[in-house]
Amino acid sequence: MLNRSTEEILAFAIALIPAFTLHEFAHAWMAWRLGDSTAKDLGRLTLNPLKHLDVMGTLLVFVVGFGWAKPVPVNPANLQGGRRGMALVAVVGPLSNLALATAVALLWRASGFVGGDLVANTLLVFIYLNLALLFFNLIPFPPLDGFRVLLGVLPESLAQQWARVGQVGPLLLFGLILLGNFIPGVDILGRIVVAPTQALMKALLQ
Repeated sequence: MLNRSTEEILAFAIALIPAFTLHEFAHAWMAWRLGDSTAKDLGRLTLNPLKHLDVMGTLLVFVVGFGWAKPVPVNPANLQGGRRGMALVAVVGPLSNLALATAVALLWRASGFVGGDLVANTLLVFIYLNLALLFFNLIPFPPLDGFRVLLGVLPESLAQQWARVGQVGPLLLFGLILLGNFIPGVDILGRIVVAPTQALMKALLQ
């Protein structure tokens, strides 16, 4: 990211803020709807980016292409639906990014943008970033949303087994990130995310 032009970095920054903000707001909103007011009580049921952006996590996006927002606190004991309630809270984050990407893609198609200026490039970056967040967050390793989604849909016995595997999930995820950044040709995580991101973006823009 550091070798990008100033215009590209600006477009990425403009796209990143609403992408992270709506993602975390969606988690807070669904938790509240399912009976847990923890996030709401802490001021997270808001579209104010300052409540959701993590300084270090945001900066790292520009440095290594990976980062995070402030996790939304959820008390599973308060949620309706048990594991499935937690899965719903988890899945709405990535789905919010899909909704944003789809809405902006429709705007792009309706307006006839062809690229080449900051506004057009920002819209394209916005679509790509939100789709990348969709697929990245659905990877079933903790602390990503896909882990909670998988625990919510698996049968109880399999969910318990995967929860034990998930104890090393953050290490596996970190290892994949390191491989992608420091060993050329071994970007497994990039392949998991980039290929479906590019395919869906192409479909949305056609």
